[in-house]
Amino acid sequence: MAVILVTGAGGNVGAETVRLLKAAGAAVRAAERQPRAEAGVESVRFDFGDPATFGPALQGVEKLFLLRPPALADTRRYFVPVIQAAQAAGVRHIVFLSLLGAEKNKVVPHASIEAAILASGVPYTFLRPSFFMQNLSTTHRDDIRQWGDILAPAGRGKTSFIDVRDIAAVAAKTLTEPGHANRAYSLTGAEALDYSEVAQILSEVLGRRIVYSNPSIPRFVLHMRRRGLGWGFILVMVGIYTTCRLGLAGGITPDTQQLLGHPPLTLRQFAADYRDCWL
Repeated sequence: MAVILVTGAGGNVGAETVRLLKAAGAAVRAAERQPRAEAGVESVRFDFGDPATFGPALQGVEKLFLLRPPALADTRRYFVPVIQAAQAAGVRHIVFLSLLGAEKNKVVPHASIEAAILASGVPYTFLRPSFFMQNLSTTHRDDIRQWGDILAPAGRGKTSFIDVRDIAAVAAKTLTEPGHANRAYSLTGAEALDYSEVAQILSEVLGRRIVYSNPSIPRFVLHMRRRGLGWGFILVMVGIYTTCRLGLAGGITPDTQQLLGHPPLTLRQFAADYRDCWL
């Protein structure tokens, strides 16, 4: 049975992908900086900053699910060595979690990672999702819970939010089914919302007032620095939110529904499912 290595296995998308692959009976290997024991899943140490961990983790691996840790943006330092190690280990398919519009936005690191994978010659699938709904329950969770405010410098632009559970379901399919090599999928939800509309949905689900204060980029950067987040992570976020401010994040594609065979999860359903995290 082909071994599938999932990097970032402890994150939102990675953990759900591991769960789905395990449920499908795949031979899944979960890669993290600090491996955690999980029944039915092989766990290995994998650190993008430590090339010595690449070879052991990739031994016997046929397919690689590559996720970019949010704080890492230097493609040549952190990702080219992984891609080269995968090529040397005989990996036959790399599924990379990229970003919606990465092929047109050369500023974000996802674009250069895609280019590095293409240059390697290893068959690939690029998953290009829109903004994660779960960023509201992670990155923006404390602001929503404590202050009732969504502090995102997205202006009035609309975003075709997607639930990571749908992204993971697509990832699991592309890793276990034929026919996805050398393809790129633009993954969105079925609706485009601005953050005022998101705040209204959260208000209705939570039963209290949530607002969108539409912060400026400098205010957002200062706020995130005060929270202790690194510059690399913040600048990538600013780049992503800028695409929204410019009205470039609201496009809706049919790819998610076509791949899954059912409509994507809505933001209202996401809010209901994750309600407790903001209480």
